[in-house]
Amino acid sequence: MLQRRTWSLSMLLCLLFSQADAQTKAEYQQRITLISQNISKVFYEPKSGLYIETNGKNEKPHSFLWPLCALMQAANEADALMPGGQAMKPVLNAIGKYRNNDAPAPGYQAYVTKEQKDSRFYDDNQWIAIAALDAYNRTNNTAYLKLAEEIYRFMMTGYDQKSGGGIYWKEDEKNTKNTCSNGPGILVALQLYKVSKKKEYLDTALDLYKWTNKHLRSPDGTYWDAIKIPSMKIDSAKYTYNTGTMLQSNVLLYEITKEQQYLDEAKTIAQAARDFFYVNNKLPANYWFNVVLLRGYEELYKVTKDKNMLTFFIDDAERIWKEERDENNLIGRKQEKTLIDQGAMIEMYARLARLTAE
Repeated sequence: MLQRRTWSLSMLLCLLFSQADAQTKAEYQQRITLISQNISKVFYEPKSGLYIETNGKNEKPHSFLWPLCALMQAANEADALMPGGQAMKPVLNAIGKYRNNDAPAPGYQAYVTKEQKDSRFYDDNQWIAIAALDAYNRTNNTAYLKLAEEIYRFMMTGYDQKSGGGIYWKEDEKNTKNTCSNGPGILVALQLYKVSKKKEYLDTALDLYKWTNKHLRSPDGTYWDAIKIPSMKIDSAKYTYNTGTMLQSNVLLYEITKEQQYLDEAKTIAQAARDFFYVNNKLPANYWFNVVLLRGYEELYKVTKDKNMLTFFIDDAERIWKEERDENNLIGRKQEKTLIDQGAMIEMYARLARLTAE
């Protein structure tokens, strides 16, 4: 009888936790829907097929590319969470209007091509490739894979042996090599390797990985922003997304090579990131930087299945919804709301919905 009661209690607890997770997932989905509706209403121009950057005074008639990189990943996560959605279509259409076919390789420039000629940032292109590869893995649509392969070719035009390797940040001002152009470069190469098993991609990833750790890893386990070329002076600013890409890179390297050193390093980085960035029960102000960090933790969770590591992301996302949302359900710490913040929180809630439901 005691054994039966114990079994019944366990079943009841499992049922209660399952119901709580389902309720949380439904709440996250509702938030995603509200934010998505606001993006369509406030930031999207149906006539041009383009987006504006803020709901206030804007520097340009349309958004720069960077917020669309965030929005593309957000759209993929929303479509993954709620199958049958078409969130990717308008974003991809808009990003196509930033394409620049100049030598040495096609890529995407920082602003709408028809409106002006602009710089091409390697990291902007890499974020698009990462989202495209995630979409390819979800849909098997080879158009996404071709887009990522094209961007890989473009990003490698930003590589040279000054400072011993590494990818520059910006095509027309080759004076810094940043964690934000090498960390995501590693991820593009690793994801392409997982799809194709071409040795070139793994070799590139390992080369960039070793270079970034040699030059830009802080002793506390997080990552500095950049190294200046040719002076080799370090820009010691720290941002969550830089540490996030290197965390995710280590987990992917562990999954590919099965070498324990990479998993150990990922755990070290995850602890260091929480210790450094989560201060007074808050992550830093840039939502999108923070959700890139979450990508690394999500990758690590797939291996460790330790949900405790996600708690501070869940708590921060709840705090943002309660404290940093206006009466129109636009999110942001400032009165003027930005497209990138809305996209970041769609991705945040979509990832958390998936993780809490497991």
